[in-house]
Amino acid sequence: MLFVGILVLVYTFVPIGYIFALSFNQPSGRSATAEFESFTWNNWETICEPDGLCGSLKLSFQISITATILATVLGTLMAFALVRHTFRGRATSNLVIFLPMATPEVVLGSSLLAMFVAVGVDGLLGFITLVIAHVMFTLSFVVVTVKARLAGMDSRLEQAAMDLYANEWQTFRLITLPLAMPGIVAAAMLAFSLSFDDFIVTNFTSGQSVTFPLFVYGSKLKGFAPQLFVVGTLMFLISFVFVIAAELYGSTRRSPPNLRRRRPTY
Repeated sequence: MLFVGILVLVYTFVPIGYIFALSFNQPSGRSATAEFESFTWNNWETICEPDGLCGSLKLSFQISITATILATVLGTLMAFALVRHTFRGRATSNLVIFLPMATPEVVLGSSLLAMFVAVGVDGLLGFITLVIAHVMFTLSFVVVTVKARLAGMDSRLEQAAMDLYANEWQTFRLITLPLAMPGIVAAAMLAFSLSFDDFIVTNFTSGQSVTFPLFVYGSKLKGFAPQLFVVGTLMFLISFVFVIAAELYGSTRRSPPNLRRRRPTY
């Protein structure tokens, strides 16, 4: 079983290693090739040399960060409402939340474009419409992730805080929010990843704006710059650092404190 697991990991990381190797490749022509020709550091030193690459990266980060903040705040509030409160239409709300996750992105993107055209903002397609679209399809993932965290929380901890004369705000700030924070952070990271690399919905609602996935698609048609492999390598390394840091932080919190052995007093 361990051998099979290692094979799966190797199979998963082979494309990533291939991208890492090609980031040091010096192609003979303007477009990158699938074969390694010669080693060079030039691709890492001239990341912004392809026209529009850094601009598309900046736009993708701006859209993803804005959409992540909005989706995380709204999704967390919705998750608290669905888990902690009973109201008419609660079961229907739970069902509707899953619809954007199950809907094909082509259908979702074309529907959003039709809505923007119907309300008369088709001439203003760009940053605002992209943020609205990204919030709509990432909101469901945030709600589901935070709901799973809230459902596994022990409500007796909050009751104990109230018994110790903590008011509702103190209980939420000191007990509920720290316990729910791992789920909220995980939901925010998932929303950012989904927003940053989205292509289909973005292609329908971007107008003249070019995000990084759209730039990669356009580069494939007119010539794939080797600097794109550098950007892919950097994104993987940054994500890897965040995952390792989160795992180390979680392991330190789970480990018991190192208590000194005290001598008995008589």
